[in-house]
Amino acid sequence: MLDPGVFVVKNSKKILFLILSVFAAVFIAGCSPSSSKPAATGQVIKYNIGAEPATLDPALSSGLTEQTVANALLEGLVRLDKDGLPAPGVAKSWDISPDQRTYTFHLRECSWSNGEALTAHDFVYSWLRVLAPETASPYAYQLFYVVNGKEFNSGEVKDPASVGIRAEGKDRLVVTLKDPVPYFLSLTAFPTLFPVPESAVSLDPAGWTQTPAGFAGNGPFKLTAWEHNKQILLEKNDHYWDSENVKLKNLVITLVDDSNTELAMFESGQIDIAETPPYREVERLAKSGRLKLSPDLSNEYYMFNTKLKPFDNVQVRKALSLAIDREALVTSLTKSGEKAAYAFVPPGVSGPAPGQDFRNLGEKIIEGFNPAEAKKMLAEAGFPEGRDFPKIKLLLDNNQNHKAVAEAITGMWCDHLGVQSEIIEQEYKVYLSTMFEKDYQVARVGWIADYNDPMTFLDMWIKGSDNNLAEWENADYDRLIGMAMGTAKGATRSEALFEAEKILMNELPVVPIYYYTNPYLEKETIKDVIHPSFAFYAEFKWAYVE
Repeated sequence: MLDPGVFVVKNSKKILFLILSVFAAVFIAGCSPSSSKPAATGQVIKYNIGAEPATLDPALSSGLTEQTVANALLEGLVRLDKDGLPAPGVAKSWDISPDQRTYTFHLRECSWSNGEALTAHDFVYSWLRVLAPETASPYAYQLFYVVNGKEFNSGEVKDPASVGIRAEGKDRLVVTLKDPVPYFLSLTAFPTLFPVPESAVSLDPAGWTQTPAGFAGNGPFKLTAWEHNKQILLEKNDHYWDSENVKLKNLVITLVDDSNTELAMFESGQIDIAETPPYREVERLAKSGRLKLSPDLSNEYYMFNTKLKPFDNVQVRKALSLAIDREALVTSLTKSGEKAAYAFVPPGVSGPAPGQDFRNLGEKIIEGFNPAEAKKMLAEAGFPEGRDFPKIKLLLDNNQNHKAVAEAITGMWCDHLGVQSEIIEQEYKVYLSTMFEKDYQVARVGWIADYNDPMTFLDMWIKGSDNNLAEWENADYDRLIGMAMGTAKGATRSEALFEAEKILMNELPVVPIYYYTNPYLEKETIKDVIHPSFAFYAEFKWAYVE
């Protein structure tokens, strides 16, 4: 998924999940903490998420900000447990056919936060809504594994009954896949596949998520207030099927996107968890013992609009990549344990066998910092010493952490290639819109894994994917991804994915910069907030205050 500040695109993909950045800004912004009164004492956690969510509609969510809130308000067939593994959610159990293509989910008796019953028909409605072309869901491709899912999305198939999703009564959902998908259960825990209430959506298609009165969820918490650009207030949902194991009374989500302000709020006790400590403070916070680190299956990358000149030229893209000193960025700027990236899929992603790391198939694909070769390639592309190269317009959200890295990279492009750049900062929702409208030249993006498989980083670059905002096309790449989609597991599948990654890295529509870690600050009284390595920024179902 796009990581705003985390994706980007963290769509996220698969989100493009925009991910909140893991490092901070260089300059102190002139904003101050929200003047809203703090929540009542007791089982209350105050958590800063950063940017304002673009939407709470799970079918339209593409960034980490939206999906973190959605995970608190809604729940799919399964929910990822404390170890990141699929566990019963709305589905209390399931059966998988011997050919691993048919899943029969047995739903528990449960309801929406407004007390209305939730049934298997809600999932049929919600998934078909995601696939409907008029919805324009950025993650619709996650249901292309379903029989006729892709064809229904493209309009080739008109009859929804032909799609491999059907309800057998109120408590049984049957899903038929085209081919075995080893991570399908984990996919059902992803927000795009969450159910939504047909009655609410039908009543107000454009605004049903905007007010507590219109929004009905089925997760551990319910929406009670949304002060735009200030805070979102959630409280325990007594209608949740597992409410007896939800200890929190309230979750207060603040929307402060300045990392320096966020740190000040944490140190003054205004918030309990801070996700983006400023990089210049990292060493101090680490020495104090307050800085915590969790693994993160995610990456930072720069994306080119390959339909625009001169970025349609692979030599230009390679020259810009070769001029980036990634090691200097992670050792002198971010300083939170990030690793320089020379491939797209990060370390830690599952390989062909249990316990294997996909990255071990080839640790380094692209060449690292080589300014001499970068100059040569740019000259061969028709821009010797950077002459006549148009000023690069680099798009990013208004996160100071991202700006600090952008300033460093554009400085390298200037020093080593003679190329000038203009950094264009946009408010998070505007930034997302600009990217999805493809109205950019080069964009900073972060992507967080939606599930633990290389596919979560690679399938978004196929032709026709709504997350392929680079508008890059390669028939061999599409063929290899298709081959991997039709293979459940094993070395052959991993080899196809690795060969596809090599094509991606040879043509560089996206340039990997580094792999994230997840540094954060959390009060010692806060217990059992889960910071998973993929999927969501934080899980609060089991959290409590000691």
